[in-house]
Amino acid sequence: MDNNKRKGAAAGGSAGGRPGEYEMLDRNMTGAYAGSTGQQPHFASHAQTGVSQSDLDVLETTAPAEPYQYDMYSGYHTQGEPSAPYPADAGVGYFHQDDHYGQQQGTQYHQDYAASSPYMDPGYAQPYKPLPTPLMPAASGINREGAMSPYGMSLHEAQSIQGTPVTSDDGIVAKEATSAPVKIDPRIMPQADPLVASLYDMQQAPPPNARKFKRFQSQRNRKLQKVVLTAGNLVVDCPVPKSVLQAGKFQEDREFTHMRYTAVTCDPNYFANEKYSLRPVLLERKTELFIVLTMYNEDEVLFNRTFAAVAKNIAHLCSRKNSRIWGEDAWKKVVVCIVSDGRAKIDDRVLAVLGAIGVYQEGVSQEGLKNRDVTAHLYEYTTQVCLDGNMNMIGPKQNMPPVQVLFCLKEKNAKKINSHRWFFNAFSQVINPNICVLIDVGTKPTGTSIYHLWKSFDRDERVAGACGEIAADLGKGCKSVLMNPLVAAQNFEYKISNILDKPLESVFGYISVLPGAFSAYRYSALQNTSDTVGPLASYFKGELMHTDGSDSSIFEANMYLAEDRILCFELVAKRNCNFVLRYVKKAKAVTDVPDTLSELISQRRRWLNGSFFAAFYAIVHWWRMFGTSHSLYRRVMLTIEFIYQTISMIFSWFALANFYLAYFFLEQNLKAIHDNRKLPKPSYRISINADPFHGAGYYVMEVFRELYILALIMQFVLSLGNRPQGTKFIYRLSVALFTIIMVLITYVAMYGVIYTAVNTDYEKGVKSLLEEEKFRDIVISMASTYGLYFIASFLYFEPWHMFTSFVQYTLWLPSSINILMVYAFCNTHDVSWGTKGDTVIEKEHGHAKVVEKDGVEEAHIAINNNAEDIEKSYDEFISTLREPRETKSNKRDAKTKREDDNKIFRTALVLSWMCTNAILVMVISSDWFAEATTKSDLTGSHNYYLTFIFWSVAVLAAFRFIGSMWYRIRFMFHD
Repeated sequence: MDNNKRKGAAAGGSAGGRPGEYEMLDRNMTGAYAGSTGQQPHFASHAQTGVSQSDLDVLETTAPAEPYQYDMYSGYHTQGEPSAPYPADAGVGYFHQDDHYGQQQGTQYHQDYAASSPYMDPGYAQPYKPLPTPLMPAASGINREGAMSPYGMSLHEAQSIQGTPVTSDDGIVAKEATSAPVKIDPRIMPQADPLVASLYDMQQAPPPNARKFKRFQSQRNRKLQKVVLTAGNLVVDCPVPKSVLQAGKFQEDREFTHMRYTAVTCDPNYFANEKYSLRPVLLERKTELFIVLTMYNEDEVLFNRTFAAVAKNIAHLCSRKNSRIWGEDAWKKVVVCIVSDGRAKIDDRVLAVLGAIGVYQEGVSQEGLKNRDVTAHLYEYTTQVCLDGNMNMIGPKQNMPPVQVLFCLKEKNAKKINSHRWFFNAFSQVINPNICVLIDVGTKPTGTSIYHLWKSFDRDERVAGACGEIAADLGKGCKSVLMNPLVAAQNFEYKISNILDKPLESVFGYISVLPGAFSAYRYSALQNTSDTVGPLASYFKGELMHTDGSDSSIFEANMYLAEDRILCFELVAKRNCNFVLRYVKKAKAVTDVPDTLSELISQRRRWLNGSFFAAFYAIVHWWRMFGTSHSLYRRVMLTIEFIYQTISMIFSWFALANFYLAYFFLEQNLKAIHDNRKLPKPSYRISINADPFHGAGYYVMEVFRELYILALIMQFVLSLGNRPQGTKFIYRLSVALFTIIMVLITYVAMYGVIYTAVNTDYEKGVKSLLEEEKFRDIVISMASTYGLYFIASFLYFEPWHMFTSFVQYTLWLPSSINILMVYAFCNTHDVSWGTKGDTVIEKEHGHAKVVEKDGVEEAHIAINNNAEDIEKSYDEFISTLREPRETKSNKRDAKTKREDDNKIFRTALVLSWMCTNAILVMVISSDWFAEATTKSDLTGSHNYYLTFIFWSVAVLAAFRFIGSMWYRIRFMFHD
């Protein structure tokens, strides 16, 4: 087309201006079109100009008056004949790092136009200014008032193309040779809503030194371009900064030179059906390990620590030269998926870190496509650098291999289980990995941990899931353990669980929980047997458990607080399968633990409730193990394990009563000494020296028993109506009181043992000492617990926690029973996950913009001042008042009814727990029971129920020790 034809075509789109001239919105619009004359100009549609749907959220368009025909993806606009060729697929949202407003280099077409047009300055090579990005975009296809736009234009769907449209340096997408490129007139812009003027007021920009100013600048400097859809989906390859590229070893392949962005507009379950694809699939790579890092609002230090640790593990895989699977190119078989739970929740500095390593770019993401909201933003890049916890750059010089990264930034906060659904149901379905590894951001696996996890699957095809050792982060030089008793107590719990509990369960083949912070699963084992039956179906049932429309019971809601426990049970009980779960001692990861009392109480509330109800569910459904293809030996082993778990649950249920009874009987022992001294001629003389307080022991124990009962009542009151964060002082006071009580119990018990040992008549030998039942019971009970702790720790070559954390754990034990369990059971109605979803407030009224003119402030508002409409509105008011008021019945809505039902369940559970424990206390501590079961000895009295408790503890501890040693011998020589 020659210049005259070009100007003739241009004239059809402008009214009131000079022929061939197209007006643009100025950078600083304050209410009018910059430079416009007469009638407001008409602009072409976004299909012609490359304006993305998200840009049209507030920039609404209308078709020009002339009968133009537009095809967004063909690149043609015709008025009799097509225009000259011009590449049509510049990437939406892409801007070159060196291109800034007013500095763009014009294309040859721009220069030709400028030279030929009588209305253009030949020195200005580009006849338009790029439209800045709106500062406050609304939902896709909706105008600023919340109503559907009358000018909304549907987007045409492109045909499927090979590969990904790629933005070149001049902002044009390279198309296949068979596709004939056509020119697009870059001057034609869509007509804008007049209300959009306020969105471009620079007065609304952050201060130049503000943290978000750079993001504001980059958004305004976007170039509105055009991109060919890939199978109907928006996929754009964007060049990475030169600094990122130059820091790596590989600088030619597209996975290193370009970041791939995908705007996902569907639910994760339909990701594959919507024909979305991922780079590893396009590169025809088989993924052996698919690692997901889930995060919420963690800071950059925690993220860097986790990501750098994962990169170190991949480097170890690359260093295994003699492996049949791994080797120098092992990084091609590993994909790291980062899923962030909510765009508004992610830490800005984490985004900065991702941008620094090339994974993330500002100004690329879109908010809608084809009148569909974007649900997730995917950024794919193979990075060759990362940052460690100290913000030091790690690259090829430090032997870091390339890492294939998939960063999924969810649009809304939908909780961690939804992040796992994106991982399993969306990305894993496309990639089809062999092993999936789950890691929480903040957890730091050691250098070879991921390999050892993978090795357990490679060695035994029956292994469906595995976990490693989770250790508490003790800080530099174990400072956290030495300074914070809460951290020390948790460190002891983690260590004993990893030495006794996990090995025991691994030997039987069923681990009750594979922690989501660091675990792995065989992807094929996770597949469902039908649409609603199977491991993943049961696992993701918990996501919709807490919605208003859910018909689940409060029991199920609490059970799914520990959804990872449900997944473990479903894997082992999967019909016609013989899957087992394994614990891998050599796979170790360090994680943060709560260091304040309020955080610990809130965390354990979910843990205790979830584990209790999930364990109850597993025990009740143990018979499902007989519907599997497990061998008879395995079924017998699993039955024994479920019996053990049943006994453990019973003791856990009565832990409150048993701890009180232990204190009560020790006090009764001192009371017997006190009463014996009052007898004129006692038949069995008990020395005053048997009293650890030399006569005052009964009074001391009685005072603290009353305080014990008072503190326990206080825990119920606090738990039923207060948050731990709001009653920190009272909880600290309670912990201090329970600590003193534990000191008393330990002192009295140990004093009695030592006194008996010293004053026993050894004429009959050591046998006479063992005949003292109290001495025998206490010693055997303590030896079978704390003694076995020492032995097992030394046999695993990890004894240090016994010296740094044992005392703190012992003193914390009564608080864990009387505070954590009470708070957990009293809050079973609270089935929240600890995070809240995004709260969207619908705006029903206009926004008043205040401007200053000649020193006077004016408000620009949208009101209805039409006389006819005013009269119509008045008539509607009168009509409303003439109608009688509708009588509404006071019915509960579904949400209120659900909350009431939850609280009723909570009340019933707490009353059952309290009453059963109270009945046990009343029966065991009654006079008639004491007379029937109590006898005197050297140190006062002895009760047979206490003997039962001591021996039960000893048997359970011995059972755990045997299982631990079995695991130690069985896997001693395995890698």
